Amino acid sequence: MKNGYVLAIDQGTTGSTVLIFDHDGQVRGRAYSEFAQYYPKPGWVEHDADEIWLVTVKVIGEALAAARIRASDLRAIGITNQRETTVLWDRASGKPVARAIVWQDRRTAHHCDELKERGLEELFRRKTGLVIDPYFSGTKVKWLLDQEDGLRARAERGEIAFGTIDCWLIWKLTGGRTHATDYSNAARTLLYNIQDLCWDEEILGLLDIPKAILPEVKPSACIFGATGPERFFGTPAIPVAGVAGDQQAALFGQACHGPGLAKNTYGTGSFVLMNTGNKLVFSNERLLTTIAWGIGDEPVEYALEGAIFVTGAAVQWLRDGLQIIQSAAECEALARSVADNEGVYFVPALVGLGAPHWDPYARGLLIGLTRGTTQAHVARAVLESMAYQTRDVIEAMQRDSGITLRELRCDGGASVNSLLMQLQADILGVPVEVPRIVETTALGAAYLAGLATDFWSDRRELADKWQLDHRYTPRLDQAERQRLFRRWHQAVERCKGWALDEE
Repeated sequence: MKNGYVLAIDQGTTGSTVLIFDHDGQVRGRAYSEFAQYYPKPGWVEHDADEIWLVTVKVIGEALAAARIRASDLRAIGITNQRETTVLWDRASGKPVARAIVWQDRRTAHHCDELKERGLEELFRRKTGLVIDPYFSGTKVKWLLDQEDGLRARAERGEIAFGTIDCWLIWKLTGGRTHATDYSNAARTLLYNIQDLCWDEEILGLLDIPKAILPEVKPSACIFGATGPERFFGTPAIPVAGVAGDQQAALFGQACHGPGLAKNTYGTGSFVLMNTGNKLVFSNERLLTTIAWGIGDEPVEYALEGAIFVTGAAVQWLRDGLQIIQSAAECEALARSVADNEGVYFVPALVGLGAPHWDPYARGLLIGLTRGTTQAHVARAVLESMAYQTRDVIEAMQRDSGITLRELRCDGGASVNSLLMQLQADILGVPVEVPRIVETTALGAAYLAGLATDFWSDRRELADKWQLDHRYTPRLDQAERQRLFRRWHQAVERCKGWALDEE
C-alpha cells in the first residue's frame, strides 16, 4: 500500500470539482463549486478565466479539508477540463485579455462557413481529424485576435499566450513557469496535426494565428511542472503530472484501454468515445478522430468521438429556464410519473447540433404537444433525447470502425439516473454498465498523474480497480425501439437550419 494521495481537478463547463483519491482509487475527499456563465448575445457563451482559477483554489482547499489531509500529503496533481474553451492572457501580468470563449459558443459560425466555401474542410479533417465548426478553439482564437487593435501584433511579439483551460490552470499552478498542454487537448484546437504531432503551419497561416502564442505539447502522463508554495497552500513542488481533456480522461478512467472499448459521459453535453488504439481511423460519418492520450514515451493512442452538445444542460434548462423542476434530481421522478412519451419529442439543439449532424443553425424543438401533454411528458422527452442522440452517434461509430458495440460504459452526473440508464439500454438494444465511481473524468486525470509519478505501476493495475455498480439490460422489443427512433429522426429534421435566416 503506497502512502499519499493524488488530487484531481475536474474543471467543467458549469463548475469545478476536486476529488482526492487514495492508492485504491477510492475517493477520500470531494468539493464542488459553480461559477458564472455569461451569455452576452444569442449563441454566445463566455467564462471569466480568473474566476475559474479562484473557484478552483477554493475547491482544492475544501477537498483537502474534507479528506482531512494536508497539501503535503499529495503525491501528484491531475487536471481534466472542459475542452475547446479558449483563453488568451498577457504573459507579463498573467491576466486574461478578454473573457474565455466557451466550447458551446457559436459566434464564429459564419467564418466556419467561409472556410468550407473555400473547399478547406478536407484539408482540416485530414490534418486535425476534426470538422470545421465553431465548437473548436481555432476560429475562437482568430476572433479574439481580430477584436482588439494591436492584439495580433502583441501576439506575434510573444506577449500573449493562448491556452485551453488545462493550459491556463497549469500556468496558474506553476506560477507562470509552464505554458504547456497535452496531446488530447491540443487535438481539440483545430490547429494541431494529429498525425505529425505538431502545430500545423498551414492551418496557422489560414487562420492568421501567430505560432508564438501556442503552448508546448506534452504527453498526457508526464510531469508538466510543479507548484510553488505561494500557489499551493504553502507546500512546495507538488508535480502537475497528468492532464487530459475531460472525455479522454473519462475513457481512461473507465479502463477503456484497448481498441473497441467505448464509453459515454453524461455532463453538460454527452460524449461517446471509442478507443481505436494506435490506429488513426478517419470518419466517413462526420465523427471526430482525436488523440485519446499519450503515456510517457509510448506511441499516442487515438479515439473516434461523437460530441453531443446538450444533454445535462437540457435538464438545467428545465430547472432554470422553464422552472418546472427545482433541482436536476427531480427530473427522474417527474419523468417516471408517465408510462411513455405520448408522442412528445424534444430535440435539444439549444446551441446547434453536434455529431453526426453538425448544424450550428439548428435550434431546440419540442413537438407532438396536445391538450393532454404535461410537464412530466416534457421531462421524459428531455431524458429520451439523451438516449436517442447517443444511439445516433454509436450507429455512426459502428459504421466507421466496423466494430459492433456489445456494451456501453456510462458515467457522469446523469448516470445515477436509473430511468435514463434503462432508456439508454432500451434505445441502444445493448447492455449499459455504470461503475461504482461515476466521476471517472477526475479518476482518469488522477490515474494519468499517478502513472507519471509511479504512484501506480501500470494500466493493468488501474484496470483491476474498475468495479461495476449496475448493469442495465434492454427491455424494449425491437419493433417499438425502431418506431421511437424513427420518430426521433423526423423531429431532428424539422429543427435543422432554423436560425440560418437570423444570422
